[in-house]
Amino acid sequence: MSANNIPEAAQPLVDLEPIYDLFVGIDSDGCAFDTMEIKHKECFCPNIIKHWGLQGVSKYAREAAEFVNLYSAWRGVNRWPALIKVFDLLRERPEVIARGVEIPMAPRIREFIADSAYPKSNDGLRAYKEDHPDPELDKALAWSLAVNASIADMVHGIPPFPYVRDSLKFLFDKADMIVVSQTPDEALFREWKEHQIDKYVRVIAGQEKGTKPQHIKWAASAKYRSDHILMIGDAPGDMRAGHDNRALFYPINPGHEEESWQQFFEEAVYKFLNGEYKGEYEAQLIAEFQKFMPETPPWRR
Repeated sequence: MSANNIPEAAQPLVDLEPIYDLFVGIDSDGCAFDTMEIKHKECFCPNIIKHWGLQGVSKYAREAAEFVNLYSAWRGVNRWPALIKVFDLLRERPEVIARGVEIPMAPRIREFIADSAYPKSNDGLRAYKEDHPDPELDKALAWSLAVNASIADMVHGIPPFPYVRDSLKFLFDKADMIVVSQTPDEALFREWKEHQIDKYVRVIAGQEKGTKPQHIKWAASAKYRSDHILMIGDAPGDMRAGHDNRALFYPINPGHEEESWQQFFEEAVYKFLNGEYKGEYEAQLIAEFQKFMPETPPWRR
């Protein structure tokens, strides 16, 4: 970590020099690639149940994890606060209480999340664990590494959504583009290289390089006009990452990703290039997007 709290891994973002007047940040999981469902249902959920002793309430643990990570306003959030949200939802659910299964409070993980000096990545947790050793953090790292191993074993051969490659090729000589993600760098590099679309972006930024708002701040905020910065994402956190940096946001609607990318390629990208995106057009897209992001889980409705 450097003196100004910018991780060394994030230096490529800080050093990014504009070639074009426009900047586009693109989320990866669930946005460019149809990987959210398989990663969370086949990799995250089983490891949450296994490593955190939730076998006795596995049905409800799976429902909570899928709601948080796929079908709610928390979609796309970093794995650590997402895990805490799953625990909190389980702890208050009557069916779980009735079974007497102890749900972790995870105080040490909460402290790690709250400490802004450490990136919310495996490397960040390792560094935090050295300064604050605790068995809970050992278990947390074992869980996170197991998730990554499951993803490396399970998630491959999944192409980008239709119109993603077309959009990247079209914008390649018009805008500086980067990947803005909370997926670990290793998985991002592997996925983007596997499908030969890494050549269209100047930086691939995962969780080791900071949060999504930090990615945009360090790479773009002081280098481009705010209405020349666009964040493309499928989650409320992507929208906040853009708006926190006075950038525009284009939503990829969960369950309607192909239609969203087709609209971007055939219409929205021209609005952005021509300075017609900000205002009513963006607001209409966001209003539709927010319908897919409830805060209340279905078992409470």
